[in-house]
Amino acid sequence: MASLNVGNLGEYLREQRRTAQLSLRQLADAAGVSNPYLSQIERGLRKPSAEVLQQVAKALRISAETLYVRAGILDAERDRDDVETRAVILADPTLNERQKQVLLQIYESFRKENGFEIAPADAAPAQSDGQSDSAVDAQEHAPTTDGSDADPHQTAS
Repeated sequence: MASLNVGNLGEYLREQRRTAQLSLRQLADAAGVSNPYLSQIERGLRKPSAEVLQQVAKALRISAETLYVRAGILDAERDRDDVETRAVILADPTLNERQKQVLLQIYESFRKENGFEIAPADAAPAQSDGQSDSAVDAQEHAPTTDGSDADPHQTAS
């Protein structure tokens, strides 16, 4: 079988899997894909769909957007800053899943406010606790930059 132009993705996935100390079989089980299919992706023989990449990213606890860029699904140049910011938030081991989701919501609201496109909803990880807060709601409960809990909507006098 001829190798497709997804070797970079396969190498990256293998590296992430090894970093997570998972066997190929363990990752395949966690992601809900077959062991041979995942092996073919790692060897650059198959180009996975965005859905499969999202499942693998979730199993590895990494950013799906990073995998989308490596697979050529997202434009690397245009989306690099957004992807990197999201990846850093999602990879931070000091934050719990709920905190990561709130930070991503605030980030998206600021980008929208500044006239930048927001990533498609299906590219962002789903909330794991079933709760749903709007980004504005999240902003209202976020501490201010000076560490106080003052209302962020009040103007300075």
